[in-house]
Amino acid sequence: MCFKGTVKIEQSDEWYVATCLENYVASQGKTIDEALANLKEAIELYYEDEENVDELNFYQNNNIFFTTLEVDIQCQNTLS
Repeated sequence: MCFKGTVKIEQSDEWYVATCLENYVASQGKTIDEALANLKEAIELYYEDEENVDELNFYQNNNIFFTTLEVDIQCQNTLS
């Protein structure tokens, strides 16, 4: 079975923290690649537990989309 998830990566001091948004499994590394490799291993270990297999099936059967949106807000002074 294959798991495809959304990952957020944040830099915290000299570490990169990678978090899977679907299951909140997180790991860290000194580089982005190391953080992602460590997160992959953590997710594999997370889903070895039989209790989490139903959760994996839930995410496989639902389409979850994340994106960004930029909106330019122009404020006008309405005071006379």
